[in-house]
Parts: sequence; structure tokens; C-alpha cells
Amino acid sequence: DENNYVKLAGRIAEEMDNAVWANQFDNTANRDAHYQGTGPEIWQQTEGALDGFICATGTGGTLAGISRYLKEQNNKVTIGLADPHGSALAQWALSGELSLVGDGSITEGIGNGRITANLADTVIDKAVSIDDQTTVNMVYHLLNHEGLLLGASSALNVVAALWLAKELGPGHTIATILCDSGIRYQSRLFNENWLNSKGLSMPSSTDRFDMTDLPQ
Repeated sequence: DENNYVKLAGRIAEEMDNAVWANQFDNTANRDAHYQGTGPEIWQQTEGALDGFICATGTGGTLAGISRYLKEQNNKVTIGLADPHGSALAQWALSGELSLVGDGSITEGIGNGRITANLADTVIDKAVSIDDQTTVNMVYHLLNHEGLLLGASSALNVVAALWLAKELGPGHTIATILCDSGIRYQSRLFNENWLNSKGLSMPSSTDRFDMTDLPQ
């Protein structure tokens, strides 16, 4: 689609003077930044005692850069890809084929229907698709019981980290990324009427995340 926002941004940058198109999806400086910065930070903060890393991906830069660095330090580190419904990346990671799971998602900035230059060639050991209600439940658990006002992408990553911890079993250290604040989503994610319009329910302030809701 020539009117896709990524292609449109590129065209506008070419037509304008003094304009730069970052091309964050396919500019591999994106993943290089995480290879050089975020990956080493995680490895240092866990003192090398890391068994797994998992996160959702949009451009692919975060997962690709971090996973490459971690695998170089210890090839036994399990790398996982988390995906919202409506995206094809989890199935691609599992089978090599781009196949959508679910009908869509309220999450923003994660999931994709194509493989970006950043994500290509990334070694992924496990992948999981997570539905919106499970993500919303985690958003409210983190807010009400951990004091963390986070967005849906971060909450999905936490669900994925719990899933990977369950997959690997007790005694393993898992890392993920908290990539968005909830401040941007107050009129939607924290609006009961909006959630209901999307077929989702708002958890109460006393509800805790139910581990039985983790994907199988």
C-alpha cells in the first residue's frame, strides 16, 4: 500500500528540504542501539545470571538487538517473542509463516504483518500470542498492586515474562521491557466505557492477576 504511513513518511521526507526519515522499521541502527546499549545493561544488571528474555515487537529493534547480544554472552539464554492478537509474528516465529492470530488488538506499536529488516535473522526460541483481556487484567494488576502506571505493551510483556517463567520452570531468571507509560492511554485503557465498547471488562481495584489466565 503506497499510502501506508511508513511509505508516506518516506515520500514526504524525500519531497521536503531539511527533512530526515528515521525509517525505524527497516533502519538497522535501531537494533544496533539495543545491541550496544540495552542488551549489555540487562546482562550487567543480572550479573550474567539470565535464563530468558521476552518482549513484544513492532519495529523489531528491541528484541533483535537485545537477543543478539544475550545469545553472544550465553547461547543457552531463551529468547521469546510476545505478540498481541491481530499480529502474524508469533506464528512466523513458530512456523516460519506469516499468519494472523485473532481479530485485532487495542495495543499500539506492537505486532506486525511483515518481517522488518530489524527483525530478520533474529534467533527466536519461543513465541506466544496474548489476548487483550489478559493484557488489560495485567494493566490493572500492575497499577493496583504494584503502583506501576503502565501501558498495554508493557503489561503484555509482563504477561509474556510470566508465561516464559512458567515454561522454563522454577529457579530461572527472566527479563522483559516496560516500554510505555499508562499516561498516554487514560481516555481509553482506563475508561470503562471505552473498554466495554471493545468487548473488554475493567478489573476491580481488588482483583489480582490470575495465573490460570496465562496462555497455554
